[in-house]
Amino acid sequence: MSHKRIYIAAYHQSKFGKLGAMTIPQVVAAAVTETCAAADADPAVVDVASVGAILTNSLNEQGLLAGLVAGVPGMESKPIEAVENACATGGQAIISVVHKLLLGYGDVGLAVGFEKMRDAEGKMDGKLIGKVLGFFSHPDERVGKTYVFPHLFAEVMAEYMRVHGVSEAHLAQIAVNEYANAKYNPYAQMQKVQITLEQAMTVDDRNRYLVEGLPMKTYDCSQISDGYAGLLLATEEGLAKLGIAKRDTVELVGWGQATDPLTKGTRDPLRPAGAYRAMNEAYRRAGVTPAEVNVAEIHDCFTVMAAIGTEVLGKAEVGRGARYWVDGKADAKGECGINTSGGLIAKGHPIGATGVAMVGWAAWQLLGKVPAELQVPSPRAAATFNIGGPICASVCTVLRAG
Repeated sequence: MSHKRIYIAAYHQSKFGKLGAMTIPQVVAAAVTETCAAADADPAVVDVASVGAILTNSLNEQGLLAGLVAGVPGMESKPIEAVENACATGGQAIISVVHKLLLGYGDVGLAVGFEKMRDAEGKMDGKLIGKVLGFFSHPDERVGKTYVFPHLFAEVMAEYMRVHGVSEAHLAQIAVNEYANAKYNPYAQMQKVQITLEQAMTVDDRNRYLVEGLPMKTYDCSQISDGYAGLLLATEEGLAKLGIAKRDTVELVGWGQATDPLTKGTRDPLRPAGAYRAMNEAYRRAGVTPAEVNVAEIHDCFTVMAAIGTEVLGKAEVGRGARYWVDGKADAKGECGINTSGGLIAKGHPIGATGVAMVGWAAWQLLGKVPAELQVPSPRAAATFNIGGPICASVCTVLRAG
């Protein structure tokens, strides 16, 4: 089964931020058709598909997303399902498609993810979003918390700083770097916003502490975003059907997925066991070491997670992840270009699309398709790390140019 090789034949995404008056059926149709169009393909060539989004029931009153995918002309009567793994949903959609292709269900697969978190005018209800995102935590952890995940990760941030002797400024530098990257990414939500370290450290109306007594500020956080993203995956036979040469693709050489218990106290957030297991499994499958990776997209829902994610990648020792960024090693022209897209903090975080967009941007890096200011010189191998919940679910991949 595992002898089949899986390639990324095409990637497409919307600009992240606001989708305006688009309905959920329209978003799904756009994600499917535009991703196929990126490979000059008709949706009819797709054999299997997976779709991911986590807030459609609670915010958009829409379920059975697989049926919306099947409603796109050419997609009917095929093996399609919706997946949910909190903020790792996009990565899980990719894994689902890979498994179908390896099992022989077809040769061309489509993984799409999206989220619509804002209304037709682009406005969002912060308290409602805080509540429904909180559903992806253990009930015992929600008590007394209006914004569950900022609160939980503010606790992680405080612990990271205490244990490793890291300052708020070290973590703020991560956000500064990511906003600087987003300036050159035409798909980034915060493309037109730039911040200095002084601004990221200044407490004012735009950058306030989110939880009393804890260090997290607004600029430490990812965005509330609309957006969609899609990957067309194929076996070698699938590439032949699509008429795409291997040299124009990226090979998905490794992947791993692991989930830790959701209950607080069962996980070590500073050394997340499932995350390390998933990343190491992806490296093992790929036959790649962390030292070979010089492109990465990791799940920076908050700046502290970018620091921890850098450690999970194997690019920094435990407790030294933030320093990797401060030292410039994560810059596009540094040792390993991490989150050159702008990351969740500045590119945006349309949750179901996030894991798909990580792999897609990493693929573009390996193919030399990103803006010159963000292009990693001589990209060798890429890694991605997508998490769900309070560092509970983890999906990791490793890519090489085809």
